[in-house]
Amino acid sequence: MAVKIYKPMTPGQRSKTGYAFEEVTKDYPERSLIVIRKQHSGRNVYGRVTVRHRGGGNRRFIRMVDFKRDKRGVPARVTAIEYDPNRTARLALLTYRDGEKRYILAPLGLKVGDTVMAGQGAEIRPGNSLPIANIPVGTTVHNIELKEGRGGQMVRSAGGSAQLLAKEGDYAQVRLPSGEVRLVRQVCYATIGQVGNVEHSNIKLGKAGRKRHMGIRPTVRGTAMSPRDHPHGGGEGRQPIGMPGPKNPWGKPTLGYKTRRNKQTDKYIVRRRNVTSGR
Repeated sequence: MAVKIYKPMTPGQRSKTGYAFEEVTKDYPERSLIVIRKQHSGRNVYGRVTVRHRGGGNRRFIRMVDFKRDKRGVPARVTAIEYDPNRTARLALLTYRDGEKRYILAPLGLKVGDTVMAGQGAEIRPGNSLPIANIPVGTTVHNIELKEGRGGQMVRSAGGSAQLLAKEGDYAQVRLPSGEVRLVRQVCYATIGQVGNVEHSNIKLGKAGRKRHMGIRPTVRGTAMSPRDHPHGGGEGRQPIGMPGPKNPWGKPTLGYKTRRNKQTDKYIVRRRNVTSGR
């Protein structure tokens, strides 16, 4: 995928880059595989803001992506590569032999006309989904299940890939994009290859309006607020925050604050992504 560079005709285009959409072959989604996305603007069922800086943006439709790949042993043909506004990766539209259509994450190198399949007898090719027990050590995978039958939950964003390091007993060691090495049951399914759209990290929005189109509202710095609105606020002119470390508006420490609380799954982590912080 190439990155499109705009001519600096306006200030917003001076540093703006975008997608060239060279790999996209279809302009509109499959009608049978979309649902309306309701806009909540960060509010919960009580109308209270639980996620700040959300609201507005272009209207979107949710594409129903097949993360489970539970149609086993039936080959499917790739009929289109589509853009999905709800994720960074591209989608591949599959048409199975019996006529059913499904979306999957488009791995790098998958093209229209290719054949993919899910199941224990599938080949080691990009787009095929197999149990980890049937995947050779050293293979690059994505869309990895944490629990058998639940569907892929790890390594689903653009350019993401994990590597199968070793197998021992019922578990296999998988190195995630963050550097963390984790144990995953060998009966869990994973998809061969790297997620496509690898140039996504090189995209520059260039102007505030593109952020608003994505449904993200402006964020105000804590130092620019008053003391009643933020712990960093107050003072005449520009002042340091006056505390050992930064905090969020509710007084919780931010940088270096341990956010992981699921101690039941600590035994599955062989090596953490950041040993010094302990997160």
